[in-house]
Amino acid sequence: MKINNIILYLTGLILLSSCQDMFTPADENTRQEDAMYVESEYANGLLMYGYSRLFQGASVAPYMNSTTTDIATDDAVTNQEVNNFMSMATGAWTADSDPMSLWNTCKDGIQYVNKFLTIVKKSSWAPSAASKQQMFIDRLSGEAYAIRAILYYNLLMAHGGYADDGILYGVPLLTQPEDASSNFNQERATFAECVQQIFLDCDSAMTLLPLDYNDITSNDEIPEKYKALGAVFSGYNSVFGITSRNRISARVAEAVKAQAALLAASPAFREQSGVTSAQAATLCANVLKHNNGMAGFDKAGHLDWYSSTYKTFIDGTVPEVLWRSDRSKDNTQERANFPPSIYGNGRLNPSQNLVDAFPMNNGLPITDPNSGYDKDNPYANRDMRLSNSIIYNGMKYKTANILTGVNMPYGKDNDTEDNIDDRRGFSTRTGYYLKKLLRDDVSANPSSQSLQNHIYPRIRYTEIYLAYAEAANDAWGPNEDPTGVGFTAYDVIKAIRERAGIGKDEFGRDLPGGDKYIETVKNDQAKMTELIRNERRLELCFENKRFWDMRRWLLPLNEPIKGMKIEKVDPNDPNSPLTYSVIVVEERKFEDYMHYGPIPREEILKWDKLKQNRGW
Repeated sequence: MKINNIILYLTGLILLSSCQDMFTPADENTRQEDAMYVESEYANGLLMYGYSRLFQGASVAPYMNSTTTDIATDDAVTNQEVNNFMSMATGAWTADSDPMSLWNTCKDGIQYVNKFLTIVKKSSWAPSAASKQQMFIDRLSGEAYAIRAILYYNLLMAHGGYADDGILYGVPLLTQPEDASSNFNQERATFAECVQQIFLDCDSAMTLLPLDYNDITSNDEIPEKYKALGAVFSGYNSVFGITSRNRISARVAEAVKAQAALLAASPAFREQSGVTSAQAATLCANVLKHNNGMAGFDKAGHLDWYSSTYKTFIDGTVPEVLWRSDRSKDNTQERANFPPSIYGNGRLNPSQNLVDAFPMNNGLPITDPNSGYDKDNPYANRDMRLSNSIIYNGMKYKTANILTGVNMPYGKDNDTEDNIDDRRGFSTRTGYYLKKLLRDDVSANPSSQSLQNHIYPRIRYTEIYLAYAEAANDAWGPNEDPTGVGFTAYDVIKAIRERAGIGKDEFGRDLPGGDKYIETVKNDQAKMTELIRNERRLELCFENKRFWDMRRWLLPLNEPIKGMKIEKVDPNDPNSPLTYSVIVVEERKFEDYMHYGPIPREEILKWDKLKQNRGW
């Protein structure tokens, strides 16, 4: 059974059992904790509720199946008239109104997994087989520790920060379940203490879980501790085999530990986090060693994992994706984001800011006078990730020629920017539409809709390679490898850019000089930092990473969001040339203190020991 379905079913059991006061007679509907000791599904419901908090939340959750938070960054805007993230980015972000808050979502999940950890060893998972009983205890405990680590990691991203006393705080640190007798007025633990708890939980998970969930074919492959209890390979497979794939494994826990280390070693937190860039690089290297180093780098990972041609839709393998959701057959993202001419709502509009971040195909930034950038033909000879990620004027997508210019008679159902007033909530505000993550073999036509399989990555390997490059360059510079992983920050970025086609023309032929830019910065740590950050921006765009990255790097949050206005010199002449003018689409109103999110005001009012982050 798919894990999402299990979560829905077992969460229902929990909710039903908690509502006995709605039914009569009450005694016949009351289920106490000891029921969990004999009803494994009831006990497992606690863990499944913890899982559900990873995917479900009021506005955001640790792992989301749609592009949501990018419209609060310099990468995009939305054409929706009412949107919480747009309101936040334009001046309405307060401790009372925080669409980025993960406080309740994550704290709920922590309460449930803490409770689960108190009963997991008492519950009857396989009463007739001591070996299976122990295997279930180990696997489920490992998953619970990892879930708690993920939830605390996300709480640190959303709510960690400096209080007025100058101390970098995390959140209240709870490793036991709360009940009616608990003291809820808890101080925030320091950021460093929270990081160490995340590390401990990840280590516990890695000790108890297999690297991956795969079937074995003989008793010889069973770990000794289970073999000593009389385990056979069929029993091992029922617990740790392929049927558990997409649950949390040791590989996932190891990656979460590396992510938390990178956060802690980032400029916004490193002063008091207790984690160095060298430590973060080493932890990232450990993950990549288990992916066979650079040999495991997926050369199709910049695109194919979400496209209609990728082999995941044929045989289920996803080399680019370390952990993902179950496949989902839908057209939700396409209906939301296709241009209106192909029956979409054009919700997310990429910014000119992001478009300008894509270099030329020779690797040089468009601001370099030697790059060959032509302001009158701005999309020619660009990094191919631009056309893979963003629909721009004149691009053919599916069967439509997408035209986003203004003052041009393109017809009734058009995608033009100047049509925004007549088609509010549909047309682009920036001159661009989203292409990345969408499948072009989906139909959003109400009269002939078609659905296709999608996967939603939770952790991509490219993210971990980029994390290693960032931390390694920060610790040792572009060309050093003290970890022994076998490659450097420079090697990673070079491979990522080669995969993207940098140094080649549109036909795949080598350009003279290849990637002209990377060789000029490979011995300059500061310039390599800028390049790594830009590569992360391009590779992970629209994957809900940019908001957190901008804050942990302490980048300016209030840069005006720009678009491209395209006009014909003579609207009545079909052969008239086009002019391109950059326009400001949306002003942003962030303050510097907003690099650290608030503790919810209602929590501050309830509990006097909670210290608010300064500025809020």
